[in-house]
Amino acid sequence: MVSVDAILLAGGRGSRVGGAVKPLFEVGGSTLLAAAIDAVRAGGTGRVVVVAPVLDAALDVDWVREDPPFGGPVAAVVAALPAVDADEVYVIACDLAAPAAAVHRLTAPIPPGADGVCLDDGRRQWLIGRYRTGALRAAASGLPGAGRDASMRALLGGLSIAAIAASATETRDIDTWDDLRRARGGAMTENRTLPPEALNEWSAALAERFGLDDGDIPISLILDLARDVANGVARPAAPLSAFVAGLVAGRAGGSVADTEAAVAAVVEMAREWENR
Repeated sequence: MVSVDAILLAGGRGSRVGGAVKPLFEVGGSTLLAAAIDAVRAGGTGRVVVVAPVLDAALDVDWVREDPPFGGPVAAVVAALPAVDADEVYVIACDLAAPAAAVHRLTAPIPPGADGVCLDDGRRQWLIGRYRTGALRAAASGLPGAGRDASMRALLGGLSIAAIAASATETRDIDTWDDLRRARGGAMTENRTLPPEALNEWSAALAERFGLDDGDIPISLILDLARDVANGVARPAAPLSAFVAGLVAGRAGGSVADTEAAVAAVVEMAREWENR
């Protein structure tokens, strides 16, 4: 019988929610972290390894941390692998709005000839996957810097990963306050333990300092660009790409449409890069 462990990624910066700890967001009466743990337990996992500072000491999991922290998802996976001893391992990000539905799609053992499977909603969702532990270890061994700032494609691109078609609902994650409101079904109950939406404040300060209008700084658009480039190319490529998109938009005239076109072109390049 095939054994399976789980690696849960819960140690990100939460930069799009002002540094809040996203795995501790509550949706449907449970934190995202607890829901992810329940999902992989239901999926037959033995050991659960959470890559994060200890967020809840009462949870029956193993806690590990990449060194230095905030090295990205690949560094987190590399840090967790020594604690995994099963034949296969779930790799799940702890910002999924509905992890039970996502993990349920991964419960069957990996098919013969494949090194793993992951959900695909039109794009490979590497962080909702199930992989052969040995294949992951072999791929990780060739990465410089223990995988720090590497893209998931750098880790998994050389492996044979089968795609499982999934809907956007199954792969929906929570990156922003708006995402959290939608996951909660509407208006978000105020939680004074969360920090303020610092990006909105910073954006307003930038606009005032440089004489910009409110609509001149498309926060969500640029953050989506950074996410897509970080996942498809590498984390350090995200701010560089945002700068290039701004430069291209400015040379084209600097309108909202110019910005949207420049961002779309960069995102398309990142997706093509990921699928090379």
